[in-house]
Amino acid sequence: MNRQAIRNFLPAIILFIILNSGILVLTKKLEGWGFDPVVMTAGNLILFATILISYLMSVKALQTKNNYAFFRLVYGSFIIKLIFLAAAAFIYIMVMKKNVNKPGLFFCMGLYLLYTFIEVNTLMKISKPKTNA
Repeated sequence: MNRQAIRNFLPAIILFIILNSGILVLTKKLEGWGFDPVVMTAGNLILFATILISYLMSVKALQTKNNYAFFRLVYGSFIIKLIFLAAAAFIYIMVMKKNVNKPGLFFCMGLYLLYTFIEVNTLMKISKPKTNA
């Protein structure tokens, strides 16, 4: 994979590390506020992995010259995010039934927005045409 693409994704990697470290350090305080640190850590890991796969597919789509491959990769990255994240939430809700940790689930929803913002922002930087000025 292109080193520049991974370097551009560095803000998401840093966010992932900081969040996991913060959750680990603040476990007792988070539990006192009603958050389940296990749900938050697992959600962060699933979101990061899914967004990373989606990002790599989108970078590959930007580099291809074939229009069909471009659309296949872009739609594929969207479908992967939709299926993986919906399945993860569905499985968690079905397993936990009435013991679903709503604050942790809402934290993961906000985290999804943050990771998506970073992904889109990074892809927009990559896709800008370079000028030789």
